[in-house]
Amino acid sequence: MSSAELTEWMAYEKIAGPLGGARQDILNAILTAVVANTARGKKGRASKPKDFLPKWDRDRRMDWREMLATVKAINRRMGGTDTTRKKQE
Repeated sequence: MSSAELTEWMAYEKIAGPLGGARQDILNAILTAVVANTARGKKGRASKPKDFLPKWDRDRRMDWREMLATVKAINRRMGGTDTTRKKQE
């Protein structure tokens, strides 16, 4: 896998959530809520899975310019090379 492809996958994961098993984040949120509820005591507030579920899209959509800037920044941090013909920044 090239640095550019890795950078693209990292940017995708930041927007869409982790790669891997189908929605393991939901499964882990459910499990964490169960464990938290067993330890909360009788007067504590009951936890819900959504309390432990990360928000992957940050409640907003980036336009293509923001996405490109993010990908280029990650690429630079990882020592990648920008091979685009026209600089868009």
